[in-house]
Amino acid sequence: MSGYWAGILAILAINIIFAYGIFVTAAAGQLNLGGAGFMAIGAYAAAVLGEQLGWSPALTVPAATLVTALVGFAIAFPVLRTRGVYMVLATFAFAHVVTGVILTQPALGGAMGLVVPDYVDLPVLIGAAIATTLLVFWLMATRLGLAMRALHDDELVSTLMGVPARAVQVASFAIGAGLAGLAGGLYAHHFSFVEAQYFSALLSIYVLLFVLIGGTQTAWGPLVGATFFTVVPELLRIGGSW
Repeated sequence: MSGYWAGILAILAINIIFAYGIFVTAAAGQLNLGGAGFMAIGAYAAAVLGEQLGWSPALTVPAATLVTALVGFAIAFPVLRTRGVYMVLATFAFAHVVTGVILTQPALGGAMGLVVPDYVDLPVLIGAAIATTLLVFWLMATRLGLAMRALHDDELVSTLMGVPARAVQVASFAIGAGLAGLAGGLYAHHFSFVEAQYFSALLSIYVLLFVLIGGTQTAWGPLVGATFFTVVPELLRIGGSW
């Protein structure tokens, strides 16, 4: 395999994991436009743990996932007090706050970014993407997944039928944040460098489009959406150069 297509597959694997992070929240009826912020937290957590503590990716990536999930759990309570477009704006603002904090912290490299010491190769990324896909398919078949789908369809009726709406929404928000953090940690170790400018508003918009185009009521949605928007532009670029 050429280095070019290996790079495309690496980006695709990361995008699939990232898209599933946004899908889990969207499946519960929550549009999260702060995905880039969660991915940034995961990437910088992995970078700092690897650079300053000397941890290997086997430790930094799970730790980054856990840290991001805890952040998602913490901010879920104020964010979920909003609805509709206000929730979208709240998550969008969160992503901007994360980027702003990173840019103003010399310990995080500021605008210069951070070098990540250890490298994660393509097979690890592909394995993580497959594991994430299987995990989300399993999750959507559990009672939690069924409750998420019910809330997506009609939150009021689901609540009247006994679904603990707030608990399910907080859980989905935290799980989605953790998956976005996983994507960030893998991104950091594969590309060996992180900078705040990469985790921009456009990244949040793109990954949300992956999910919305693929569909929020089927676990195939993020896989289809991420694959289409990652691979097709490259094929068109190659075709246009002939």
